Amino acid sequence: MKKIISLLLVVCASSAVISLSACAEKKSDVSAYDIIAIYDGENETVTGTVDFTYYNNTDNEISELKFNLFGNAFRQDALYAPVSEAYSAKAYYSGKSYGSMTVESVENCSAWKIGGEDENILSVTLISPVYPEQTANVTISYTLKLAKVNHRTGVTKNTVNLGNFYPVLCAYTDDGFAECNYYSSGDPFLSECADYSVTITMPLNYTAAASGKLENSTETSDSKKCTYSLKRARDFALVLSDKFKVETGNVNGVDVNYYYYKDENPQTSLAVACESLEYFSGTFGSYEYPALSVVQTGFCYGGMEYPGLTMISDELDSDANNYTIVHENAHQWWYAMVGSDQLNCSWQDEGLAEYSSVMFFESHPDYKFTRAGLVGTATKSYRAYYSVYNQIFGEVNTSMTRNLKDFESDYEYANIAYNKGMIMFDTLRQSIGDDKFVSGLKKYFADNRNKIASQDDLFGCFISGGIDLEGFFRSFVDGKIVI
Repeated sequence: MKKIISLLLVVCASSAVISLSACAEKKSDVSAYDIIAIYDGENETVTGTVDFTYYNNTDNEISELKFNLFGNAFRQDALYAPVSEAYSAKAYYSGKSYGSMTVESVENCSAWKIGGEDENILSVTLISPVYPEQTANVTISYTLKLAKVNHRTGVTKNTVNLGNFYPVLCAYTDDGFAECNYYSSGDPFLSECADYSVTITMPLNYTAAASGKLENSTETSDSKKCTYSLKRARDFALVLSDKFKVETGNVNGVDVNYYYYKDENPQTSLAVACESLEYFSGTFGSYEYPALSVVQTGFCYGGMEYPGLTMISDELDSDANNYTIVHENAHQWWYAMVGSDQLNCSWQDEGLAEYSSVMFFESHPDYKFTRAGLVGTATKSYRAYYSVYNQIFGEVNTSMTRNLKDFESDYEYANIAYNKGMIMFDTLRQSIGDDKFVSGLKKYFADNRNKIASQDDLFGCFISGGIDLEGFFRSFVDGKIVI
């Protein structure tokens, strides 16, 4: 996700770091979601069923499944506000608005309940335990009430954003299923790869931008039904609108679709989407999804990434729009295909997406962004943050590996996850040279594709080149280095 920074302090508490299991790499050895959803534009709701097949890729017997109910973060009495005060006015364009995710029923189980720290977890007790490499099936029926909000999940002035719109299985860690609280800083999501079949019914005059490949589309007198498929993806998202125009391109057999409604230069936006997809594929490793949807929408931040789909704010100027498209497309590599612990190591995907953007613009000078300019701006911003926080608190916590809950503000989060992350990767590149730097990223991608990689997995891909970099990485992530 790309944020526009403003300074507002939000005091947060701490949480433990978790270690992560990998997504199964064989196509048949992953869980599967078969989602059937209906969008009701008059009532601004989604009613849906999730026929979920759980594949046990752990070494343990599993008797209970846990699902994140991200839509419940938007209810009025939520413990954690999904939007910080700094972005509240921009997000809630018509005043405060609320939503919810209500589980109506769960079939093929012995019991189920709603719990978690913030009514954000559906716990499902299975009829019988699932052993390693075995499967179990449950069917969840739910209703999602959408808030009027420029956010991942909500009704905007021109679109309907359906990110995180269904119950999502919690990722399995050494401590069991990891429950995700919806903090306003960062992307509070952690999920493993699964196969998706998603059918959405919407009003006839709507167009859907989707994560997956369109498999089938039918129409009645007043509605349209579209079915999509997507393999080995961490999640699935849609954006609906009755105002979309579409520009299309193709990169190495991948359909690139740019959905927009007020872009004066849509061909430029499509071009930067195609060029960045081609550059990242050639530099890091091939893009594995059949299509990429780049979608202009109402969004209070710069943009947001999902596998096969990126949301781009409709309020960006042309330069910011180009930069955000590249940054969010970089997340197709560093988040979608190679996952990481966004709850505790947010720099791992955000810092890499930022530096991947630097690399793209360095190789495409026509866009007028330079490596020196981008890294210099990040360094200047980081030093300003350090100075401000040093004056306020007397001591600045510059550690990079911490839970999203521990960030004092959006301002601090952006400087640690984005700017310090960019600075670290640029310093590493200067230290080991371009060839070893790019080789390390290629190895990181190849070794961790379709997995959730730890920060040590990332470090190891550079250390394996025979260079002692342990101290270098630790000085950055532990907050010991002075920039």
